[in-house]
Amino acid sequence: MRGRRCGLRAGLVACALIVSLAAPTPVAAATVPPEPRGAEGLERVLDRLFPAEAVAPGVSHREFTTTAAAKQVVGDLVQVDMTVPNVRIDLLTAGKIAATKPVQEMADAAGAVAGINGDFFDISATGAPTGPAVQSGRPLKAAVPQGRRAAPAVPGAEMDYAYAIGVDRVGRIDRLPLTGEISGPYGTLPIVALNQHAVPVGGIGLFTSDWGRDRAQTLCGTDTDPAAGCAADRWEIIVKDNVVTEVASTGARPLAPDEVSLDGREEGAAALRAFKVGDPVDIEYELTPESGVKPYAAVGGQPILRDGKPTERLDDRIRAPRSAVGNTADGRTIMFVTVDGRQADSAGATLAELSALLAELGLDDAINLDGGGSSTLVHREPGAPHTRIVSDPSGSSARRVPDGLGVFVD
Repeated sequence: MRGRRCGLRAGLVACALIVSLAAPTPVAAATVPPEPRGAEGLERVLDRLFPAEAVAPGVSHREFTTTAAAKQVVGDLVQVDMTVPNVRIDLLTAGKIAATKPVQEMADAAGAVAGINGDFFDISATGAPTGPAVQSGRPLKAAVPQGRRAAPAVPGAEMDYAYAIGVDRVGRIDRLPLTGEISGPYGTLPIVALNQHAVPVGGIGLFTSDWGRDRAQTLCGTDTDPAAGCAADRWEIIVKDNVVTEVASTGARPLAPDEVSLDGREEGAAALRAFKVGDPVDIEYELTPESGVKPYAAVGGQPILRDGKPTERLDDRIRAPRSAVGNTADGRTIMFVTVDGRQADSAGATLAELSALLAELGLDDAINLDGGGSSTLVHREPGAPHTRIVSDPSGSSARRVPDGLGVFVD
């Protein structure tokens, strides 16, 4: 268990400044707390909000308790005021897409003042996240096929859903489908995967040096069965400076920063075999935001709150540690939220309870991130050299994850 400044782990009596919703407290400098409210059609979940701790101008941390379970449930939130000019949110990574690190390590390496774990991921094989990812305006990866998701689906949640912070500095739920093509002497072919652990059957995937591991494994399984065998027909071409430099059947060697590979399976492999070393090619790809606003940062997840109302048919039975990110109606206040679970002093939350909690905290839209042992929230106290874990991870140590969101003060 992690020590808490306000003593939730030491007992509520130790916190002399405990406040209820009926007696709100000021939030740290440059932040304005959303108005707590009830979630329509659901019983109240939020119980106590504790005093805010200043993390940085425009950034604060709060603890809370809920009334959702028979036992105590505790959690944390980091609130970010995006109207403060030098505050920004960006994607945290482990250095490569197919790599993992604890959130605290990723946040410290990037210089973030706060961070939360991100997308669900291919925990048993590549370690790669399943949904889209954008860092500093650059698309890193696209979403795997629906049948290759790493967690049970929230009703209505397609794989290309993401929580995005746009170049307009507004947070929003968005969809980021991949559009791409390769053009050359033999015509134009669609690109249906970008740095993802599962290339769709019959398709062609684009990989950059951001991927970080063997590409052959991405051509295994089917669109619905990860345990199915690898594609019998596989082919790869490597491109540098818009010219094919290598052709191969494996996809094993690491890519240099100025190289990309195109890896095909079945029909995709047959189409790539036409290319020869020396052929000129033109490659174009992008994640096309449904909102029309280019994302500065984005992480995959499942929408559970839209326009202040829980999405339909959310699970109301299974309690677990949870992580979420969401925003107020204007998109200018963004919260990272974790709920501790699977512990003697915190029973966790169902997805229905989590959605209601987020609405009561004043959020309009929110996405469920990876939970369970992955759920981790960190922040750096003013003047401290490193972040500290403020949530209480359910495992014996903080889990290694592939990505997250970080708060930066430039």
